[in-house]
Amino acid sequence: MPPVRPPRSVWTALTDDQLLAQCEVDTYRASGPGGQKRNKTSSAVRLRHPPSGLLVIGEESRSQHENKAKCVKRLRQALYLELRELVIPETLPTHPEFAPARDADGRLHLSARDPRFWPAAGVVLAAVAAAQGQVSTAADWLGTSTANLIGFLQTDPKVWQAANRLRAAFGQKGLKA
Repeated sequence: MPPVRPPRSVWTALTDDQLLAQCEVDTYRASGPGGQKRNKTSSAVRLRHPPSGLLVIGEESRSQHENKAKCVKRLRQALYLELRELVIPETLPTHPEFAPARDADGRLHLSARDPRFWPAAGVVLAAVAAAQGQVSTAADWLGTSTANLIGFLQTDPKVWQAANRLRAAFGQKGLKA
């Protein structure tokens, strides 16, 4: 039996420093373009978050500090992408991580840069999982249209991939862009 994890909100409520304190940090030399400095310094960063089992890397910058900051951001996104919380369909439209993402008409119109996007994406993916991959059912539960929900899922490629992985897990065909 897998170990019982605390809810995702335990980790997403932490500050970046608190979240980083829970991680094992590895630094290493990244390969690829970037000149001599990149090949001589250990600027790439790998964060392992043992409580959740997630691992993220950042190696595009020549600055270890910048890569670490990118890793923390990616870890926060991974928490929403990979960890599902139990959802009660009747409460989804007013869920505290989802409701702020909706406009006055109940539609989702956010970019992935909006701070409300990732919490809302986590709720949307949990709804898709609870609906056994049925996007139309999840849309009904979330109080939006199927087209709006699919448009929201398409906002970020990682969210789109996560939704299609969920659908595949329930024997559904992947959504088409």
